[in-house]
Parts: sequence; structure tokens; C-alpha cells
Amino acid sequence: MEKKHEYYDVVIIGGGAAGLTSAIYCGRARLKTLLIEKSLVGGLATYTNEIANYPGFPEGIGGIELMNLFHKQAKNFGVNFKLTDVKSVQLEGKDKIVETFRVVYHAKSVIISTGGKPRLTGALNEENFLYDKGISFCATCDAAYYTDKTVMIIGSGDAAIEEGMFLTKFAKKVIVSVIHDEGIMDANKIAQEQAKRNPKMEFIWNTVVNSFEGEERLNKVVLKNTKTADLIQVPVDGCFLFIGYIPNTEIFKGQINLNRQGYVISNEKMETNIDGVFAVGDVRDKFLKQVATAVGDGAIAGVGAEKYIAESEVFEEEIMQKDKIGLIYLWSPIDEQCRALLTTIEEVERELAATVKVSKIDVYKNASLAARLGTIESPSLVYTKAGEIVAKDKNISKKSIMNVLSNL
Repeated sequence: MEKKHEYYDVVIIGGGAAGLTSAIYCGRARLKTLLIEKSLVGGLATYTNEIANYPGFPEGIGGIELMNLFHKQAKNFGVNFKLTDVKSVQLEGKDKIVETFRVVYHAKSVIISTGGKPRLTGALNEENFLYDKGISFCATCDAAYYTDKTVMIIGSGDAAIEEGMFLTKFAKKVIVSVIHDEGIMDANKIAQEQAKRNPKMEFIWNTVVNSFEGEERLNKVVLKNTKTADLIQVPVDGCFLFIGYIPNTEIFKGQINLNRQGYVISNEKMETNIDGVFAVGDVRDKFLKQVATAVGDGAIAGVGAEKYIAESEVFEEEIMQKDKIGLIYLWSPIDEQCRALLTTIEEVERELAATVKVSKIDVYKNASLAARLGTIESPSLVYTKAGEIVAKDKNISKKSIMNVLSNL
């Protein structure tokens, strides 16, 4: 089957809070934008009963309701949505390829917002109680729902113990299932000591989950002792799993830099190791995974994609033009030497306007544009011919410039 080809300015892979925010920013910038989501627009946030800590909603708001608002806002800005799975990507170069089963999408910039999924226990009946039926993965999101109730925590790492202590502000009891021997946990020592002193926290050692039980909602967790194989039935109102998180980055391996756990490595501008490719939200190697932080990531990447595309057009059409010899002056207006040499550059520009195209790049404001030339040093010169870099020079005088140009 021959696939259809479609062309966009920006393709966003993943429709959680971060991806939707990127879409809003890209759409508002009048970029032709496509968001691809394989299952449910809104991501994991849609499984949260109530989000009480998102700014602007003092009474709280349901995850589905909040994400629907994000979705509507993106559509109002002209963003296109496709509910399908991405099969492969080719992200290097100007023309970035995002391929689905039926269509090959071409983009100038790609934003990775694929998120991830919490690691499950694999215990019996687990799939029957996920998310809004009793098994949760975010204490910050769902703690208020369990006010004066009994909950269980599976896991003993930093996230498990710290989120468990947060739950004690709401729940009447927090039971922690720990796979290790009594007194041994994976969390940092400070968190361990605080948890052990917390009167609302109770620990069941040497245990793993055997099954989850209940009718419409979870009401019991059956634990199995790892040493005796005894089954321990624990009545609960809810259960939180903190045994790890699996980022959805399989299709990016070999192209995007990932850390040991598989998360995308990006800088504070959400930039990855490939120009024009950004990563946002839970798929990133980051400290806090919340809707509020996802929104921040998405906004930064949306602006970054707009800037990248605009700079690419300037770079290709003006800086690397092929009609004339190119003389590119890298300078900084806050540097006295750069300002003094500007007179020389402008003199050359006036005299050789017919044959030489002079461009000036402010490395302070446009470092990323200058970096495309392979240097951000200032003052310095880059010479081009037929759209290719042919020389670089830090020796800037009218005589040296004329000498270089005469040999091109």
C-alpha cells in the first residue's frame, strides 16, 4: 500500500498536558500543527478523579474536564489531531519524518510528548482496578479523594515513601507493602526515618501483591509473603503503585539521546540532541512530573519550535543565500570591539553591494542562529559561496576582508 504524504510545520507526538500546551502555542503562532495521539487525548491526567493543585481552579477540577479544555483551546487555534500510533521516525535533517500506518508526515520541527506508563505489579485482577477504580499512581493528584480512608502503597523507594507521607495528611491509615526484610527500604535515610515515626504509616515486610480484589472498585489487596508464601488479605479503599515508570521512547532509540532509564535528555529549552526536535512532559528526564510542570515544558517547546522554524527560514534564505558571495559578521552590540568593527563591515557592504551579501548576526540575541555556522565567537567573520561556508576569520580589517573576497 502506497502511503499518503502530508506536510506540517510542527508535528507533536503525544497528546498529554505537555503536548496539548505545545499545540496551543504552535497553533497560536499560526504554524501548521499536527498532534498525533495513539489512544486518549489528555494522557494520564484524564485518569485522575480530581486535580486540586492546578493553579486557577481553587475548587479542584477533574482530569478529563481539564484536558478537554486544553484540547478545545488547541483546536480553536487550528491544530489538527490524528488518533493513530506512530510506527517510526527519522528526525535528522531539515525534513523530519513521522510515519504512521497509513500516512508519512513531514515536519520542520517535532515535539516529543509521548509520556510513559507506570510500572505494574502483574498481579491477578490488576487491570480491573486501574486508575479511577482504586489503583492510582499519583498521590498528589488523588490524595484528597482518600480523606479519612485506608490506602496501601506498593514500593519502598523515594517516590513511594515520600508520596506515602503526603497521603497521611488525608488518609487515616497508609499501609506500605515492602518486598525487603523488616527495616530495609530503598528510600533515602531521611525519608525512611520520617516514615517510621509517622503514626499513620504501617509496614508489611517481605511482601508482594498476589491479587487485587473487589467488585466495581478495589476493596482488598491480597499480599504474598516472599519467604513463607502465606497470603495476607488487607482491606483498603485504594492502592498506589510506586514501583517505577516506563517512558515511551522505544521508537526514538538510536536517534535521540536517552538516559539509562530511557528518558529523553533535554536542556532547559526542551531541546534534544537533534536540532528542531524538542521533548516535553513525563518523557523527559526531569525532577517533577505534574500537569503544572508539563504545561511549562509545553510552552517552552512551542515557542522553541516557532523560533527554530523562523531561524531556519532566515538561515537558508538570507544567511546561506546562493546569489552572491556571503560575508557574515558575528558580533555583539555590548562588546566595544564589535561595535568599533561594525563601521568597517558597513563600509565593505556599501562598496561591494553588487557582488557581496553582508549579514550581521548578534550572537547575544541569536546564539542558536550563529551556532549553525559552527561558531558563536565574536567578533568573527564567516564567508560563503554558492550557499556553502568557504572560510572563517577572526582577523578583521578592511584589507584582510578584501584579500579573502578577492580569492573567492
